[in-house]
Amino acid sequence: MRVHILQHVAFEGPGSILEWLESRHAKVSMTRLFASEALPSLDEFDAIIALGGPMSVNDEETLPWLNQEKVLLRDSVHSGKAVLGICLGAQLIASALGARVYAGEQKEIGWFPVRPIAHMTDSFSFSGEVNAFHWHGETFDLPSGAIHLAESEACLHQAFQVGERAIGLQFHLETTPESAASIISNCRHELVRAKYVQTEDQLLAVEASRYNDINALMSRVLTYVTR
Repeated sequence: MRVHILQHVAFEGPGSILEWLESRHAKVSMTRLFASEALPSLDEFDAIIALGGPMSVNDEETLPWLNQEKVLLRDSVHSGKAVLGICLGAQLIASALGARVYAGEQKEIGWFPVRPIAHMTDSFSFSGEVNAFHWHGETFDLPSGAIHLAESEACLHQAFQVGERAIGLQFHLETTPESAASIISNCRHELVRAKYVQTEDQLLAVEASRYNDINALMSRVLTYVTR
């Protein structure tokens, strides 16, 4: 399996995803968009993963590669590739498929529950509520034909699926203690007191089992889209 990762900033990497890929002997390639690296062509990968980042999908004037990335993600979905978007990556998939991305009513930064949406369709299903790691200020409308998979108290559209093999997650399941520390170190200026914004101490004061739980769910998502 050939998997390509789209990385938007140096401090937001694949986290637990990389271990999962290595355990399956995947051939992993990466585009570091912050370093102006070239995007691949569709025939160079079987699965594509778009990671998070602090920019907006609407910043095309200052970050022109966003347009090219959206085209690649749109074409990947339409061609039946396995596609996974995380936080900004989910917003990019939504935008690439014609949905609106905009500032949410509340910033959501911290460990907050995500609830599954009951549905009768043949799609990925969260087995129950999960206390996930969040760091976002924007949200999105669902793309046409998308299946709504999850919500939270602060944000209605937390996860969606398009077709059989494309999933967008507004929250982070790949987070490890190291990746949490990295994003806090680079983005702690966003930790301004608000209803759904936790303190740095709250973000870091979680047991190892919390990371184990979300990483296990990340593995389930990856297994599903690459099946």
